[in-house]
Amino acid sequence: MPARSTRRESVLISRAVRMFSLLAAGVAMLLVVPGCQVVGIIGAMAQSAEEMGSTTYPAEYEGLDDHSYAVIISADRVIESDNPGITARLTQIIDRDLRAYTRATAHIPAGRLLSKLYADPSWQALPRGELAEKLGVERLVVVEIVEYRLHEPGNRYTWNGVASGVVEVYESESGLPDDPMFERTIAVTFPDRTGLLEEEVPEEVITSELSRRFGERIAWLFYEHEEANAITY
Repeated sequence: MPARSTRRESVLISRAVRMFSLLAAGVAMLLVVPGCQVVGIIGAMAQSAEEMGSTTYPAEYEGLDDHSYAVIISADRVIESDNPGITARLTQIIDRDLRAYTRATAHIPAGRLLSKLYADPSWQALPRGELAEKLGVERLVVVEIVEYRLHEPGNRYTWNGVASGVVEVYESESGLPDDPMFERTIAVTFPDRTGLLEEEVPEEVITSELSRRFGERIAWLFYEHEEANAITY
């Protein structure tokens, strides 16, 4: 799994460089500061180091390893209508990361999968186990988008993006192929500050970052990853 190792090594090296730089700067400062201020400076340094650092989180579900999978995004017509292309974008983001950072044996590429689903809308009515069998995969990662909006309801002038949904995994070879073997709720927001007006930032920027955060959070469920301690979503 070279992609996972390379990413992890890069993150650890970057983290070490940041910590070393902070330590070096702190030592230099302590050499010229009166003793009575040392305690306060050390505390500030510790807080800064914590904020600059990161934490490793394990996969919450490792069942994609050594199996084939497909990513299915489900959203109602209102969400699709208000956010054209959101289903395709999330499928691509999640599939890209799962392909790169899990040990799945095979997958259906996002473009080919979307073509299959658009050509046969009846898939939505199929039991999950039957859908997985029809697609020829052992794992079905289903994301039901519960909410995806860029503004606060009733206020079209201020950006206040929210994306939330339920992530489920179905195992086609299990005794209960139509019941989820894993389930989590995910929610993210963007922008990070309130009061950002529509004319200040293009809509493409808001929806691009909101969908990236949402897709990344979903993909993180399936592999060990590093998160910055100061992460805002």
